Amino acid sequence: MKRVEHLMGTTISLDVPGAPDALGDDLVAWFREVDDRFSTYKSDSEVSTYAGAPSPLMKEVLDRCATLWTQTSGYFDIHATGALDPSGFVKGWSVQVASDRLLAAGYGDHCVNAGGDICVRGRSASGAPWRIGVRHPWIEDQLCCVITGTDLAVATSGVYERGHHVVDPFTAKPPSGLRSVTVVGPDLGDADAYATAALAMGTAGLAWLGTLSGYESAVVTDDRRLFHSPGLPLADG
Repeated sequence: MKRVEHLMGTTISLDVPGAPDALGDDLVAWFREVDDRFSTYKSDSEVSTYAGAPSPLMKEVLDRCATLWTQTSGYFDIHATGALDPSGFVKGWSVQVASDRLLAAGYGDHCVNAGGDICVRGRSASGAPWRIGVRHPWIEDQLCCVITGTDLAVATSGVYERGHHVVDPFTAKPPSGLRSVTVVGPDLGDADAYATAALAMGTAGLAWLGTLSGYESAVVTDDRRLFHSPGLPLADG
């Protein structure tokens, strides 16, 4: 089953070899629910009208974001812009949930991609490990690296599409120094938040990424240099 939908303000693609179309319908319904509940662009969404009585899903997200705020020394802050905005976690989290549901349904080979936040498990239809291209943040039609593996979550936060949408919560200003941050690890919601936090830290984010246990990273700086952690699963060539 292969499917592409435009939801949550981005393109969501599902590549699940052998899966029925009905399973794709279920996943699309999940992403639609996430969009209806967490979109900051919808005036009637739960996040836009939140007044302190969370639904179970909202409570799950807020609780995890509070833990991530502590883990990142306050740099992952869902109130950084002045309004409640957990979108730096929600997109990755929603893809992780979809991937977990596919695995539970017996489809251990799949790729779920929401605008560059990607969960892959098992292998592609060809039997080869999945290959994930990370867009070059300066040259739109080129890649800065290719990541490969069988069970990975890959999240990228950058300023090349939406501008400086991430702010330093301690200064309320856009940070400088990093053009894009890609984080790879076992959980996409956390990887998404870590990438956002590192971008908010500016150049200090490079050293901070090296302290994360179980997560690897690739960073492109404002002066066009590429850094990556030693354990990043890069494809050959």
